[in-house]
Amino acid sequence: MSRQVAGSGQADVSRLASTPDGASPRALPGAVLFACTMNTVRSVMAAAILQYLAGNRTYVMSAGVRAGEPDPFVVIVMHEIGIDVSQHNPSTLQDLQDTSFDLIITLSPEAHHQALELTRTMAVDVEYWPTLDATMMLGHAGREQIMDSYRSVRDQLVERIKRCFGFEGGPTV
Repeated sequence: MSRQVAGSGQADVSRLASTPDGASPRALPGAVLFACTMNTVRSVMAAAILQYLAGNRTYVMSAGVRAGEPDPFVVIVMHEIGIDVSQHNPSTLQDLQDTSFDLIITLSPEAHHQALELTRTMAVDVEYWPTLDATMMLGHAGREQIMDSYRSVRDQLVERIKRCFGFEGGPTV
């Protein structure tokens, strides 16, 4: 299957820089998959952020161990930084048509376990980035606290992706 890269990468964030600790960032892989539990929050945000920063220089996808329903809070907090994820449809790792990824970044323990299973049949690097599940606040907090939880996850992902791949600038509120 041929790879098509979504998004325009309209931001002027294509310059590479060293990481804050002075270590050189890794080269941008040709294909990256972000995986989490339900492909509704963390992996959606991470994939959209990397796509925004990298533009058409890399193929980016997201998937979950299980499919969930689109999360309206994700759409709102991503819109705040100029990234539209309103058309995202959650999918599972089993739904993937193209599995020729160079790097799988997992954002939940369950996704990490599944990604490691994929390495039995795929030559792919897997990296675990433990990331808070913002949905844990649902039903236990007010709307603004929930929004702050989602924003915190988003902002942590922006910083981690920028640091990992050496991007400067980026989406801001």
